[in-house]
Amino acid sequence: MSRLPHSEIHTVHRIGWLRAAVLGANDGIVSTSSLIVGVAAAGTGPREVLIAGLAGLVAGAMSMAAGEYVSVSSQADAEKADLARERKELAETPEAELDELTGIYEKRGLDRDLARTVAVQLTDRDALGSHARDELGISETGTTYPVQAAAVSALTFAMGALVPLLVAMLAPPARIPVWVAVATLLSLAALGGLGASAGGAGILRGALRVGFWGALAMGATALVGGLFGVSLG
Repeated sequence: MSRLPHSEIHTVHRIGWLRAAVLGANDGIVSTSSLIVGVAAAGTGPREVLIAGLAGLVAGAMSMAAGEYVSVSSQADAEKADLARERKELAETPEAELDELTGIYEKRGLDRDLARTVAVQLTDRDALGSHARDELGISETGTTYPVQAAAVSALTFAMGALVPLLVAMLAPPARIPVWVAVATLLSLAALGGLGASAGGAGILRGALRVGFWGALAMGATALVGGLFGVSLG
């Protein structure tokens, strides 16, 4: 009797793009809505509010792309440097590296003889890959792609920023802060729940924690706008 192959889908396989996407969309919603609420609370006209929101969208998307690219590139550079060092050590002191790998497997629960056998077989098959995975913690799951991460962050930021910007365009001028605040909190709750669900966490908890920080950000900028704003009308 033939058996169907067993396949599993783990959330850790999605962590790279999920982190960049959720962070970008969340930052786009929070920063743009906070900017709009703060400028509107200062008594600025609808046209100026929309210009400020659009400028925030463009600047924020570029900032997210640049920041993510630099961050992920730095991580990739560090991984390359570690791999180069490990490759050199494998060439110069192979026995010491074999002992090191054996010790790692012993600490994970294997007896000495079995740990040595596993270390030898894995070294014969792919010495650098074994050390990268088990000594350095570098695996294909965590492979970094700077350009991809930057593009995802910029795109998701812009998509998130469009929510408060579109609401501000449709809202009555006097109600822009209220409409944007409500739409933002609802969007953040949905985003937080979606991100938590995709990551295998609790939906309610994810929605509440994202909504809390969004409300705090908008409240702070509204306070600044109300205290220091001057009406242009």
